Amino acid sequence: MINTTLCYIEKDGAYLMLHRVKKKNDVNKDKWIGIGGKFEIGETPHECARREILEEVGVEVPNIRYRGIVTFVLNGDFVEYMHLFTSDGYDGVLNEDCDEGNLEWVKKENVRNLPIWEGDKIFFDLLDSEDRFFSLKLVYQGDTLIEHKVEFC
Repeated sequence: MINTTLCYIEKDGAYLMLHRVKKKNDVNKDKWIGIGGKFEIGETPHECARREILEEVGVEVPNIRYRGIVTFVLNGDFVEYMHLFTSDGYDGVLNEDCDEGNLEWVKKENVRNLPIWEGDKIFFDLLDSEDRFFSLKLVYQGDTLIEHKVEFC
């Protein structure tokens, strides 16, 4: 069981997306995701998200918003608690040379057409329609979403 963060930075109706193509043995291989990573010992979700964004893309996010937690269950034996954030801006210059994949601004209406996890479509709908903090459980067998459940706080 691991804790991670994932942040979608927004600008001009688009999200900064990371096409995961550079790491070997990557559960997200060839998928498009936001920016984030694993917690270090003693970090809060906000601290982890800000550190990962700075490490991966070289910018700071002063306006980060904690939107929900996603319990990601894969093949019945892997559990990840993904703390989901959005940010409406950043300070600095984006580092286009990310060691985990290729960065690209993708219009929000086009994100669902990318190769993303099926459950990501559910949380993108929640990000678009809800202001409430949510808890989303996604259960996968391989790449197939077999169960999901949403609760609001």
